[in-house]
Amino acid sequence: MDQVLIVGCGLTGGVIARYLADNGKKVTIWERRSHIGGNMYDYIDSNGICVHKYGPHVFHTNDVALMEYMQQFSEWVDFPIKCQVYMLEKFTPSPFNFQTIDDFYSKEDAEFLKSELKREYPRQSKVTIVELLESKNATIKKYAEFLFQHDYSLYTAKQWGIKPTDIDPSVLKRVPVLLSYQDGYFDDKWQMVPVDGYTKWFSRLIDHPNIDVHLNVNAEDHLEIVNEDIYIDGIKTERPIVYTGALDELFGQKYGPLPYRSLHFEWQTKAMRYFQKAPLVAYPEVEGFTRITEYSHFPQKKEQNVTSIALEFPLQYQSGEKLEPYYPILNADNESLYRKYKAQADTVRNLVCCGRLADYKYYNMDQALDRALRVAKQIE
Repeated sequence: MDQVLIVGCGLTGGVIARYLADNGKKVTIWERRSHIGGNMYDYIDSNGICVHKYGPHVFHTNDVALMEYMQQFSEWVDFPIKCQVYMLEKFTPSPFNFQTIDDFYSKEDAEFLKSELKREYPRQSKVTIVELLESKNATIKKYAEFLFQHDYSLYTAKQWGIKPTDIDPSVLKRVPVLLSYQDGYFDDKWQMVPVDGYTKWFSRLIDHPNIDVHLNVNAEDHLEIVNEDIYIDGIKTERPIVYTGALDELFGQKYGPLPYRSLHFEWQTKAMRYFQKAPLVAYPEVEGFTRITEYSHFPQKKEQNVTSIALEFPLQYQSGEKLEPYYPILNADNESLYRKYKAQADTVRNLVCCGRLADYKYYNMDQALDRALRVAKQIE
């Protein structure tokens, strides 16, 4: 039976493993952490609340095939997540919408601004902050500058640790400005979370006689690439190896480290039913942390007068430290550096690189799932 080694037991590694196992291949997974599930890992905390260790995850997609794939391994519940921003001592929807205009403008000025936005973008339901900042309409541009000054610029500076001008515009475009009263962070047709949590979903995903999982295994301690060949513990191997980790670390950072942002979470218990009105609230004007996630708002919440919150502090990732590389820092220099590693990886015939870290891409879960399924079908 064919043998495949997969490095990483997150969404990408788990999905590829299951596809190959269902097609008769024997799969071994190495995971450097002490648990399965990657950054989607969740657990029941001391308050009896299901919390996500590495930050909130809601699966959202417009692709029915991807939705049905996820539903194979768990029962899911609809969860169109609501988010807010706290700025100038007010809570307002995120993404910003017409309610935001009402929150910060007089009634007369608000009506004028909304009419200008409708006239400027007559067939659009949303625009990016970049588009608004480039508007020739003075009223719209002033509104964009207001949002940029009190939210986008501050949040971006904390999140990425650099000036907003040094970030790829695609990052600023991730959270649009809505041209209506629509209130919801995503607009995908399906937005959901598993009833019994992501970890149990993962357990079912990899529950297959052809899949063997080894935790607490650091692949870089066992793998070595010499020219176009891969060695496992000093022995050359021809078996396919799927690598989902940070590509620079696989090659010993020979061209220099690929920059990532990491996160530190400060967990708190509050003796109240809810601490904030929404599951996620961004705090751009507060020093240190970027947002607070309150897991009592998630569907798995028990009715009790205690709540679990996580304050999210961004920081720079350093390999070798007890940190996780969450977000690739997308700009021209870093993408050029990534291409050097990718070019070398492409010379190794039995090496397949896939996933947010290995691809140096900012994938949502449905994008990571789609990519994993496509790659899995290419592995022979």
